[in-house]
Amino acid sequence: MSLKNKNIIIGITGGIAAYKTPYLIRLLKQSGAEVRTIMTSAATKFITPLTIETVSQNPIACEMFPDRYASTHHIDLAEWADLFVIAPATANCIGKIASGICDDLLSTVICATKAPVMLAPAMNTQMYLNPITQNNIEYLKSLDYIFVGPGSGELACETTGVGRMLEPDEIYSEIESFFRKKKVKKVDLANLPLKNKKVIVTAGPCREAIDPVRYISNRSSGKMGYALAEAANDAGAEVILISGPVNLETDANINLVRVESTEQMYLAVKKYFKNAHYLIMAAAPADFKAKKVAIQKIKKEKTNNSGQPLELSPTVDILSSLSKVKKPNQKLIGFALETENGVKNAKAKLKAKKLDLIILNSTEEATPFDNDSNRVIIINKQGRQEPLPRMDKKELAVELIKRIAKVK
Repeated sequence: MSLKNKNIIIGITGGIAAYKTPYLIRLLKQSGAEVRTIMTSAATKFITPLTIETVSQNPIACEMFPDRYASTHHIDLAEWADLFVIAPATANCIGKIASGICDDLLSTVICATKAPVMLAPAMNTQMYLNPITQNNIEYLKSLDYIFVGPGSGELACETTGVGRMLEPDEIYSEIESFFRKKKVKKVDLANLPLKNKKVIVTAGPCREAIDPVRYISNRSSGKMGYALAEAANDAGAEVILISGPVNLETDANINLVRVESTEQMYLAVKKYFKNAHYLIMAAAPADFKAKKVAIQKIKKEKTNNSGQPLELSPTVDILSSLSKVKKPNQKLIGFALETENGVKNAKAKLKAKKLDLIILNSTEEATPFDNDSNRVIIINKQGRQEPLPRMDKKELAVELIKRIAKVK
């Protein structure tokens, strides 16, 4: 996405990773962002102000009270920013922010700004793992400071471990993602007829055991389902999120029910469906399960290198089962992911399972698995198709909830 008209301040502190920051600034400028920079005194030992001024095309700010500005220079900068990014963010910088210390221009502007602050940590592994540093990071996260990284790899101190600043393109992607998500406003959903309606959303994969340590599953991150649950919650609905095993958290107002297998998901959906107004099946239940689950781990040596026969049987079809007991006021929304004949197969699923709407995931440009963005085609009962452009899944969830709320 373009970052045109976005005001971004880049703070640079005294770490060797400062040599990467000009590349980040260049990426931001190429995307149309307006970039201003603040350097600490220590940062100027690693990279020159002239380099930063050249790539940002703006004067650099280093001094708290420069001759050419009034004494409120720090307030002017604090109010100008849409986003504040500190890259690299040293342990010292993180500690000062967490403690509210304002002893230089950078820490003073951070204290004064209302803009979101994103930090890209960079430091020695032991400094990063120090309990005090970890406490500072957790405390700042609780105040909605955004942390990106650090990564792991070779460090300047000739050791290998966690503490390496993310690469400029990775930080840029996080900045771009931040502004995408910022577009999603709760006000977009305020006027939908979902207030106090009961909405069930399923998310994530299901796992069907083969033996105590192996299972069959479908690929799914759960991100789309969780985003839909949060969008429905923002619209005032009473949301039950039935989730397979994923590493995601959701809003405290959402009733989160965690399950493992397709049968467990079916039983959970069936339990709540009677009083629900909408069921949005964004999960990826397994289509097959092992006919017989081994009691002990199947040992490779015992197969004589000829392979272990695995007999499969179909799992319960959740949507088909519930369509048989669906009431006139209940709406069923399905998702489809096809590797061929996408629209044709999605329409067949729509009809066979008596759905009110089906959302066809795109697999042409990039698979939706684990990605933060997706492109879909919405197909209604009359077969009308509405393609939506690729967008962040949180933004996409808002668009989908808007259309789901209008289904008649």
